[in-house]
Amino acid sequence: FDGKIVPALAEKYDVSEDGKVISFTLKEGATFHTGEPVTAEGVKLSFERFLESSPTSYMLGPVETIEATDERTVTFTFSEPFAPFLSNATVAYLAPLDPTVIEEHGEDFGLHASSTGILKLSEISRGSSITYESFDDFNLGPAYAENKGAANFDEVVFRFIPDDDTRLLEFKSGNSQVMLSVPPNYISQLESDPNIEIARSLANGHVYLGFNNKKEKFQDIRVRKALALAIDRTPIVDFALEGAAQPIFGPLPPTIPGYNQEVEDYAAEMYAQDKEEAKKLLAEAGYDEANPLTVDLWVTQEPVMQRIAQIIQNQLKEVGVVMNISVQEDATIRAQSPEGVHEMLLWTYGWYDADILHSMFGRGLSTRVHYENDELISILEEARVTMDQEQRMELYKEAQMMLVEESPWVPLFVRENVVAYRDLEGFKLHPITGSIIWSDIQLK
Repeated sequence: FDGKIVPALAEKYDVSEDGKVISFTLKEGATFHTGEPVTAEGVKLSFERFLESSPTSYMLGPVETIEATDERTVTFTFSEPFAPFLSNATVAYLAPLDPTVIEEHGEDFGLHASSTGILKLSEISRGSSITYESFDDFNLGPAYAENKGAANFDEVVFRFIPDDDTRLLEFKSGNSQVMLSVPPNYISQLESDPNIEIARSLANGHVYLGFNNKKEKFQDIRVRKALALAIDRTPIVDFALEGAAQPIFGPLPPTIPGYNQEVEDYAAEMYAQDKEEAKKLLAEAGYDEANPLTVDLWVTQEPVMQRIAQIIQNQLKEVGVVMNISVQEDATIRAQSPEGVHEMLLWTYGWYDADILHSMFGRGLSTRVHYENDELISILEEARVTMDQEQRMELYKEAQMMLVEESPWVPLFVRENVVAYRDLEGFKLHPITGSIIWSDIQLK
């Protein structure tokens, strides 16, 4: 993986010299699941619908106009260059939708969804399962798949089984061929079964310990660095995650273009666990045995995250920090952390472009760690309008170095997406999204 954008529904794209106009030429012969041809006008209507109704319409940046300049060419014009657009255009949210189905079903489009993928919606059993069938006219197989046409199977059923033990039983008994998001405590058991194979991919983000930098105690950089120096990632990965993760010290994981090994090495050297240095920094900040630093940590109800919180709690205790763990629902953390109610949280992020740093640290956008730095914001904003990829990556390197120095959070690990499968051949995961590549799969 080298982070380059490769064609899919579009056979090519062109960017104007000033970076304000991006045109896509659609592949000839592509059709929606209804059999309707994919046209530039249909793509235009899909994107206009996205702009009007999606809560994530910001992904398109400062789009001024979208035009179908001919049957197979759709052109986006921006008020200023928006470098993340090409990466954003690769995600499923922006897949063109069948305009005839939108016209027929309107707000109920999701119940009759029609797009251009290898799988075609067949049946929805709300709360129980979703069934897809192979789209026989599919001819858009990716470059990294041997099969460019329709799937080698008739249908696939996604079953919703909330209890992990039940999921495991159903899988091991052969009632399902694939088990997604295998919990860490099941991995070794499944690996020892000769009938089962494991596929892994690194997440496109990391889990981090976030400080609420609005709080006075975290405005002292000595406190932030002390907490970072108190943490040893090895037991977190080995025990809480059963080895299904990769420790990380820098702001970006290896799966996001913009990751820089020099930054990672620098951060790993700076924040390797050093309990004595952590105690020294805390003492300089005015904390000691008689007046210990006390912090509250919000953590989700996921058992793995709670185990991680307990390990961190013990590690901080060793340097004299008292950490209280508060278990919260995901929805509560999402709703209340932007208001700055919390002190610390154990959270995660994920995306496909280094612009995620702008989403997390841009002006008015730092809703989890509440850290704003004018110089950092300036660099991240410049990176958004820099269309030259090499120059853009240099800006992200500079931004990452600044985040390492300032330590507004503590990156902990990149999770592995672990999928177990049986009775299948040609099973692969996409190295960035972690999604299943359906093109080459067939039953043994």
